[in-house]
Amino acid sequence: MNTVSEAELQAWVDGRLPAARRAAVDQYLNDHPQEAKRLRAYREQNAGLRALFNPVLDETLPPSLAGVPQRRWRLPSQRLVAGLAIAVGAGLLGGAGGWMLHDRLQQDDAVLAAQARTALPRQAALAHAVYSPEVRHPVEVGADQQQHLVAWLSKRLGAALRPPLLAQQGYELVGGRLLPGDSGPVAQFMYADAAGQRLTLYVSPGQRGKQDTGFRFAQEGAVSVFYWIDGSFGYALSASVPKARLADIADAVYRQLEP
Repeated sequence: MNTVSEAELQAWVDGRLPAARRAAVDQYLNDHPQEAKRLRAYREQNAGLRALFNPVLDETLPPSLAGVPQRRWRLPSQRLVAGLAIAVGAGLLGGAGGWMLHDRLQQDDAVLAAQARTALPRQAALAHAVYSPEVRHPVEVGADQQQHLVAWLSKRLGAALRPPLLAQQGYELVGGRLLPGDSGPVAQFMYADAAGQRLTLYVSPGQRGKQDTGFRFAQEGAVSVFYWIDGSFGYALSASVPKARLADIADAVYRQLEP
């Protein structure tokens, strides 16, 4: 019997299936509609990721990063050495030299803060592009287990989470999942409207000190993102809907998340 392997199915998704096996794989998918549906969803994910990140290749370098030297990758060790020098041999750096170093580190902090602000919407958009097209496993825990979902994610993020109610905006909770973030776990809540259009709320801790409390908008490929920082948490609402529509939903989310 001529079987079709998972590797061949993934090659079909990526457009790399050898011509000699195309007829067999096409027949297999015709005989297994659920598998065909799964693989079409993977193709949609790939298309979403390409739409999201291909434009980045043509972006100009942000002004805040234009003067950053390549040796920035050695910044942690440079800071450690500078700190030891200040502590052990303050006389060698005193006066103007110490303040020049202090000013340089402040500039470094500003650049890193700008990078962090950019990272939040991009990470949220990426998570949305990956999971929102998923047919069989869009979430780890469904809305039918909402109490367990909220308790689990709250425990992992170290704060009481409250997924907003968006029925008035036409969306119902699908469920959520735990994702890795730059400084620890993050949460993603997924919603869907009656037509199956999905939006996701990305919740990221470890944002204290970013000083970004107002709404900001980012367009990451086909994904629109409204994001803001409130206390130590960053929030990003992502969907492939018009900006004005997403702004209304983001406002509803923000009002429900206020203490």
